[in-house]
Amino acid sequence: MLNKTNWEQTKQRWNAYWHRNLTGLPLMCIVAEKPDAVDPERSELLKARDMYDKYRDAARIAERYRYWAETHAFLADSFPNVSLDFGPGSMAAYLGSEITFSPGTVWFSECVEEWDGYPALQFDPENKWYREHIQLFRDVRRLAGDDYYLAIPDIMENIDVLASLRGAQNTIFDMMDEPEEVEERIRQVQALYYRYYDSFYEIAAREENGAKASCYTVFQIWGTGKTVKLQCDFSAMMSPKQFRHFIQPALAEQAKHADHVLYHLDGPDAIKHLPALMEIGEIDALQWTSGSYNPDGTHEMWFDIYDCARRAGKNLWVQVYNGAVEDWIQRIDTLVSRYGSNALFLYFPPMRMESAEKLLAHAENHWKDVEGTFR
Repeated sequence: MLNKTNWEQTKQRWNAYWHRNLTGLPLMCIVAEKPDAVDPERSELLKARDMYDKYRDAARIAERYRYWAETHAFLADSFPNVSLDFGPGSMAAYLGSEITFSPGTVWFSECVEEWDGYPALQFDPENKWYREHIQLFRDVRRLAGDDYYLAIPDIMENIDVLASLRGAQNTIFDMMDEPEEVEERIRQVQALYYRYYDSFYEIAAREENGAKASCYTVFQIWGTGKTVKLQCDFSAMMSPKQFRHFIQPALAEQAKHADHVLYHLDGPDAIKHLPALMEIGEIDALQWTSGSYNPDGTHEMWFDIYDCARRAGKNLWVQVYNGAVEDWIQRIDTLVSRYGSNALFLYFPPMRMESAEKLLAHAENHWKDVEGTFR
């Protein structure tokens, strides 16, 4: 593994996190730029020239990521892995949407005018976007060798896929006007999820100590077997009653077929569904995205969310980005003091080596085997 010297220990710690028996420090994703490693000329040459270069050119993506991994150290529980996403929710493209790639995100066009009379959503191995995406995985896997992981793409699930196919506003009306149709289409999406997931998993999974293992894009989570992130961003526009009716059963069924499950709770309007989510036993950990212009995940204003998750026995995935390293340390001191060290995964942005060293030294002295005050 490129620039990863403690991989065996990291695997053990990830397994302990998922099985609720982590000891020592919290899990931490800390990636630091190696001093004097960056070559400005090469960096400039490897910048994406266009959207094809950025998202779809296997050779350029692999070269770009290899260079980035060579110039960074993967410290604590981080590990080298490349994202090959065709945007958040690529199942929509496999089912008929067209993709618009842009520098910051990816958009899916609406392609379903009415569900009435529309064919059942089925696995189509000949879909042009699926064929290109799976071939990209094959090509980058060959180029990566054993140097880094390929992250499972953000395929997405349930009504989030329907909203891409049909449009958000239409989907709101569909829930009111055609609830049985929406239920059936959600079932069809759920039946397809692992058809697509497994096809990428077979390429991306690696053999680790006699067992297959995988990681999931963006969220930097790793585990033996099938590791997934679940979500329902559309839930921000749903009532708790609608969520329990349309979404909770689908998420519960999907979670049963994975080995490790992180739930991505996105934005303040989704908080109202937390009680229903925490009833799903197979969800192992909660990731909270605080939304635009709000403080990061370490802020005390989010502790009610974390309290709910911890009462349900879920681990926490906490994103850290506001302020400088001294600010991070101050806020995480409070977080660790409250929740302890054994249920936390702290995700930091890439940083300079001196910041990483300061962070790790403080963690070693203050965040190890902390029991926490929350009960």
